[in-house]
This record gives sequence, structure tokens and C-alpha cells, in this order.
Amino acid sequence: MALVSRVSGFSSCSSSSHFRKAKIFGFNPICSLNCSSSSSSSSSSPFTEKHSIERYQRDNWVYNTKLEDASSSCNLPFDSNSVRENDIALQLPELKKMLEVLREKRESRGCDGGQGSCGPGNVYLVGTGPGDPELLTLKAVKVIRSADLLLYDRLVSNDVLELVSPDARLLYVGKTAGYHSRTQEEIHELLLSFAEAGATVVRLKGGDPLVFGRGGEEMDFLQNQGIQVQVIPGITAASGIAAELGIPLTHRGIANGVRFLTGHSRKGGTDPLYVAENAADPDSTLVVYMGLSTLPSLAVKLMHHGLPSNTPAVAVERGTTPQQRMVFAELKDLADEISSAELVSPTLIVIGKVVALSPFWPHSSREASLLEEAKSAFEAQSTTSFSGSSPPI
Repeated sequence: MALVSRVSGFSSCSSSSHFRKAKIFGFNPICSLNCSSSSSSSSSSPFTEKHSIERYQRDNWVYNTKLEDASSSCNLPFDSNSVRENDIALQLPELKKMLEVLREKRESRGCDGGQGSCGPGNVYLVGTGPGDPELLTLKAVKVIRSADLLLYDRLVSNDVLELVSPDARLLYVGKTAGYHSRTQEEIHELLLSFAEAGATVVRLKGGDPLVFGRGGEEMDFLQNQGIQVQVIPGITAASGIAAELGIPLTHRGIANGVRFLTGHSRKGGTDPLYVAENAADPDSTLVVYMGLSTLPSLAVKLMHHGLPSNTPAVAVERGTTPQQRMVFAELKDLADEISSAELVSPTLIVIGKVVALSPFWPHSSREASLLEEAKSAFEAQSTTSFSGSSPPI
């Protein structure tokens, strides 16, 4: 396999190959860093924000420049696509160098391009939970500390990244609204190239890798290429944040099911809110991931399809981290309360009667009696269903 040539093609999505070549060989590398330590959103975030100085310090190995020179003036207009392309161009030489080193190690062990006894390296898809490093599994910690290369997303908390071995290499591949540091196809190729070179590659994802994490796509791609993939589950945000707030996602007599919904659709895909008709179930709990921008429309649709407007709900920003903020409100008021509080991504939204069971619910006394009535009604119905028949064994 021509591993290095594949890495050279990581930026192949650019519309102009000449433009790519100019960036690789003729661009001032400092211009592409665009890092800033003054941004309040970056400095207060427990996660890796785009262009934050923390990100470039962490990934400094892959840039052929000194980070302290990043304060140099740069007259390039700020354009997210240009920054992304420049970033990738800067990373290519060091990525290729690392691949060459890995390939030489394989050859020294008697592995000659796949004809020897050595197979490819392993890829681990590791869920890091909602942010609190103490929610990591023991297996996740073990794998994180043994990795050669870790490709990490935006919502892998800084505290989790502190667990990485000092000998390992970190590479940011996160996505946020309006800026994808790598396309999904480029992430696939990175994973494949380094696995084929014999590296132990860890793909770090916030929450659980198979819950709105595109882990299934990466696993499918790699397995089709003959690469062994192991998935290490993480605590998904719904479970971790609900537990933090004392909200049971299901509760006998109150919520007999839970549904996870994404507020985003695939590019060119169907409106993600089309499921509102089926999701408007007062006896279930609805958890919305990535739903800040679409919540106003979703709330209207849920109420239109029968969910009571006074259904308890909560929005939680940066849940389980020291920067956690939360807004409790009835469904009809939730969007306005979120706007007033100026919550930012990542924010998880939980809608359902179980929210009123949280000790933080501000209307606890009124709601407690309503929930108790609902529970009593459920138990009475269960008892009635056995009347006139022999009790179950």
C-alpha cells in the first residue's frame, strides 16, 4: 500500500490542486494557525474549541512551526475553508514523516509491505463520556494510555486528554457548526493509513461512539478494508447528564420508554423534526442531542401533535463538567428560557414528566402531586387488569 501517497491526498476535496500545492509549499504557515487565547468561549470551555491555543499546543508536533511565533501578523482574510485547507497542508509533512517511521519499524521486524507475518495495527473507537473523566471505563483509560496516535473530537474533554501518554501523538479532527477540521472521508483515510502502518490508533469520541458519533460509519469502512476495529463504549450524554441531575430516564408509572433524537440532519437529508409526530408521547422521555437551533420548531411540532405544553423539560450545557449550566422550564417556555440564558453547544435537552423528579426542578411541589397521581393511576390500572382472573404465578 502506498501509505504516504494516500496521506498526501487527504486534502483532495479541494476544488483546485494548484491551490493545494501553493498552500503546501508557498504559504506562510503562521497564517493558518489563527489561534487565540483571548476568546471567552475557548478559555471557559472544558472541550477543544476550534482555533484555540490549547488545541495547537496539544497538536504542536504536527506543525512545522513554533507556536510562540503565532502572534505574527497575518493579513489573510479569515475564511473557515481556507483555514481548514491551510491547516491540513501544514500537517502533511509531519504526518508523512510519522508514517515513514512506522513503516520502517514494521520492515525492521520482518514486515515487508504486508507480505510478512505482521498484520495491520488495531483501531479502537473509544467513548469518553459526556466530559467528566471519572466516568471513563477502566478499559478506555487502558487503551488511551497505550495508543500511538489518537484522533480526537471536539467533545472529548481536556481532562480526558490529560490521560494520554506523553509519547503518543494527538491530532484534532473535530467538527463544529460551520467548521469541520476534517471531513468524514479524511478521517477514514487517516485511520486506515496509520493502522496499515502498524500503529495502535485510538479514535476518541465524546459520549458513546455508536450514539450519534458516526462510529458505525468508521467501523464499517475499516472492516471493509480488513482492519480490526474494537469499540469501547462510553456513557452517552443522555445517561450521564440525566444521572447528574437526578432524572430517571424511565420510571414505573411515569415514563415507560425513552427516545434519543438528533436535532441535526445529514447534509441534504430529511428534516430531522419529521419524527415529532411519533415522538410526542407523554408516557415516554425524549432526549434531543445537538438540538439548540432546532428546538423552537421541535417544541411547536411536539405540542401540535399532542404533547402537553406544560411538559417538564430541561436544557443542559456542558453537562457533568465544572462549566455545566442548566435551564428548567415547561416545554412551551423552554426555547425562550434557553435564549435568555444564552446557552451554547454542546447542550442536551430532556423532555418528559420524569424531569420533574429532579431535585433541581423549580416546580417540585406542584409537579410531585401530579406525578404521584399518574403513578397511582398506573398501579390501579395494573391491578384492574388482573381482576376476575387467577393471580400470576
